[in-house]
Order: sequence, then C-alpha cells, then structure tokens
Amino acid sequence: MKDDNQIICRCEEITKGEIRKAVHEGMFTLTEIRRYLRTGMGLCQGQTCGRLIKGIVAKELKISPLELEPAMSRAPMRPLEMKILGNEKG
Repeated sequence: MKDDNQIICRCEEITKGEIRKAVHEGMFTLTEIRRYLRTGMGLCQGQTCGRLIKGIVAKELKISPLELEPAMSRAPMRPLEMKILGNEKG
C-alpha cells in the first residue's frame, strides 16, 4: 500500500508495512508482533505507538481492536547500584 513506509513505532523505526507483513506471516497477537518486530519496546514502551499498532493489526485481521489482547508489558528498567539490591547502607 502507498503508506507502507510510514513509521509507526518511532523508537524502533518500524513501518506500517512491516506490521502488515508480520500479520500476514502469522503474527496474530500484539505480543507476537512485539517479540518479532520489537514494536513498543523502545524508550516510550508503546505509549506513543501502541494504539496505532493495535489498529493496524485489527484492520488486517478484519476484527475490532477491542478483540485483541493487550500486549504484555513490563515496568521500565533502569540501572541500579548493587548495594540497593544487597540492602546495604552506604
């Protein structure tokens, strides 16, 4: 399609065409697409692109976006000093 080059996930630079292709290759859940393409795994953790991705997948599967399970999410990670994990004072 003419908008296949449109960037949807800016953090990982994933295009609309790549998402469509993943659906047609058998990725039917948001979690599968996330694992395959890394959509929503950048700094924003899907806050910017999540709804767009869900809409694209639903349209390609010809279902309502409400029928898709939300992608698994994890808390944002950041480096910690070892003394915090070891419960040491310092």
